[in-house]
Amino acid sequence: MTTGNAATPETDAFTRPYWDAAADGHLLIRRCGDCGRAHHYPREFCPHCWSDDVVWERASGRATLYTWSVVHRNDLPPFGDRTPYTAAVVDLAEGPRMMTEITGCAETDLRIGMALEVAFRGEEGAPAVPVFRPLLS
Repeated sequence: MTTGNAATPETDAFTRPYWDAAADGHLLIRRCGDCGRAHHYPREFCPHCWSDDVVWERASGRATLYTWSVVHRNDLPPFGDRTPYTAAVVDLAEGPRMMTEITGCAETDLRIGMALEVAFRGEEGAPAVPVFRPLLS
């Protein structure tokens, strides 16, 4: 399914389980059956040992903040309407590092290592996208 917007994800047969899970409020990662390591973004092979014995796994949705940057200008749609926003890299509880956006938190409250949880932002005509917010519980 092509969304028609270069800034929104495109689904295909391989990534459909990921986007379907996101629409249901769940984050999926891939885990290797040979070396046991998890990875994200979804790939058809393990980036650690190159095995093709990888399966989808439901992630806990927990992460810690690794780094971030507040974006004040972005001319690409739909980001221009969202500025400023916090682009971030988080460490998922399962091990992989993931690029994302932090929501629901002022820049002055961000701290490296802070506990986060996944949330999903959906826009009409586009797949739900995982973002992270401070852990509520």
